[in-house]
Amino acid sequence: MANPDLLAHRAQFEKSITRLSDGIYTAVGYAASNVHMIEGDSSITIIDTSESTKAAENILAEFQKLSDKPIARIIYTHSHRDHISGATVFAQGKDIPILAHYGFKSDLVAVSDIIPAPNMALGRRTQAQFGIGLSGDERVSLGCGPGDRPMQGLGAGFLPPTQFIEAERDIDLDGVLARLIFAPGETADHLMVWLPEQRILFPGDNWYYSFPNLYAIRGTAYRDFIAWANSLDLIAGLEAEVMAPGHTNPVFGAEQVQEVVTTTRDAIMHVVSHTAAGMNAGQSMDDIAATISLPEHLVDKPWLGEFYGKLSWSARAYAVGTLGWYDGNPTHLGGLSSRSRAEKIAALAGGIEGLWDVLKNDDDPQWKLEICDHLIALDQPAEAQKAELLTTLSETEINATARNTYLWEAKQLLSRISEGSET
Repeated sequence: MANPDLLAHRAQFEKSITRLSDGIYTAVGYAASNVHMIEGDSSITIIDTSESTKAAENILAEFQKLSDKPIARIIYTHSHRDHISGATVFAQGKDIPILAHYGFKSDLVAVSDIIPAPNMALGRRTQAQFGIGLSGDERVSLGCGPGDRPMQGLGAGFLPPTQFIEAERDIDLDGVLARLIFAPGETADHLMVWLPEQRILFPGDNWYYSFPNLYAIRGTAYRDFIAWANSLDLIAGLEAEVMAPGHTNPVFGAEQVQEVVTTTRDAIMHVVSHTAAGMNAGQSMDDIAATISLPEHLVDKPWLGEFYGKLSWSARAYAVGTLGWYDGNPTHLGGLSSRSRAEKIAALAGGIEGLWDVLKNDDDPQWKLEICDHLIALDQPAEAQKAELLTTLSETEINATARNTYLWEAKQLLSRISEGSET
């Protein structure tokens, strides 16, 4: 069972090769991210390369039905691995130029360049967010792309960039004029590709059909909300007639492009203003996150549904990203361990049996999850109950990454129970 709105959102990445203009196409639904093709006079340019060599092979086969011209160059819009891991397939063994921003991979520095680094935690949380190991029925969506997709050669086809763009550069894509524009947003190394004559924009992940993923629960460095909003303003100023994002379907029509871009900018700035106001008023991070919602003029915009990003997570990310973890309440300068807190909560409930009674009789699944955590901290066997609650929450959750995480963690709990019963 899954949220019907999340299921309906899958129409945004049904498998298709969509014509944007003469000789310009986008491949949607073949992988977690889209791949774009620009046909020049005698060669092809590829923008982004998907997450796996198998997906790239499938896309290349479709592109070759449209043109037999050789691929002359690749452009990376940014360094996320779902956009750069099929390059070997498109390069076809040739030494072709690969263009990227000079800060390429800067969003990964916070983890990869620090030793010791939380790489095991990042790996686990990445598997949970994307539902790695879940069945097709369970992993109904990634929020940004199809859950059911080829995984062979996942992450295997990366080729490093050979040319770097600092801010903005006009280039000739074999007869097609293009402008590469630095526009930080979901990453700090984002390049957009603008075709001024065709008025087609490839914004990378600076826009897609969902509330933006201002914070990824797999773990990310702070994504600069203001910079992202400014990049959306930059997009609006281009007055594109077609926008082909890195995820979800392309947007056609100048008015529609303007509306989706400016309302997404407004949504980001609403998170900033709501969170800053709460912080200035001395509210806790929990209260700020619990009270945020879209303003009335944005509520009915389907492209701002929380399929991939989430308002409450974004509020927390902005607070931590701007002022750090301390929320101004001196109580939080110290802290109890999970076990000490559980012992005191149990005492208030009349003992461990009181906690079990709450778990049995309360109607709030979130509170019951927290009770499970207290029981587990006290070495009580509440893992099965927690797994059941996580599965129940997944059935109504509109956010794909939350749903995947609920189900993935539930499976981990049940697996540990099974392993324990066999020893």
